[in-house]
Amino acid sequence: MGTKISFTRTDGKMVTGYLAKTGHANAPGVVVIQEWWGLQDQIKGICDRLALSGYEALAPDLYAGAIIPYHDSEAAAREMNSLNFLEAADQVVRGAVQYLGKTGVKVGLTGFCMGGAVTILGAARIPEVAAAVAFYGLPPDGAVDPADIKIPLQGHYANTDDYMTPQRVDAFAAANLGLEFYRYDADHGFMNEQRDVHQRVAAELSWERMLKFWKKHL
Repeated sequence: MGTKISFTRTDGKMVTGYLAKTGHANAPGVVVIQEWWGLQDQIKGICDRLALSGYEALAPDLYAGAIIPYHDSEAAAREMNSLNFLEAADQVVRGAVQYLGKTGVKVGLTGFCMGGAVTILGAARIPEVAAAVAFYGLPPDGAVDPADIKIPLQGHYANTDDYMTPQRVDAFAAANLGLEFYRYDADHGFMNEQRDVHQRVAAELSWERMLKFWKKHL
């Protein structure tokens, strides 16, 4: 449904991404940030689903073409650890937000796992973002003060998660009572239907909540 495009980072360099267009004039936009596996087909599918729901959706390729097989967590960790999260948010993600918003429409930001962490960074650092939705990701401790997030932010987290533990999620949410956070009886990665951690009930409910959130804020 979508296509590979090139767009400009905020520093003028070019980067690629996957763009799914909705076909409606003046449609709001959503920038979609990948998991640590790279710009997998599953993330492209999220963009396609958002386009069908009425949003122009763009997933920037933060790994410059590298796609990690789902079984290779070590390789995924290496790619993620080599990524400068602040540069990704300030240069690549902001460039994607500006690309979608060039006609003056509102643009939201969402991401999964690693992309959820980048989403929260973007919510605090990218002035053009109107609202954000993070899935089972938090930025490194000290990277952002939750109180600095002034835009609407929704979060979806798992009760069984060794990475983003319920304790970490609760502490982050407690520092900004305006955040709209939900937790599910599921594992980390529950939105990814290509992996065995997928949990259909949690995935469907969080998707429904996200679409209602976009309708309200975009």
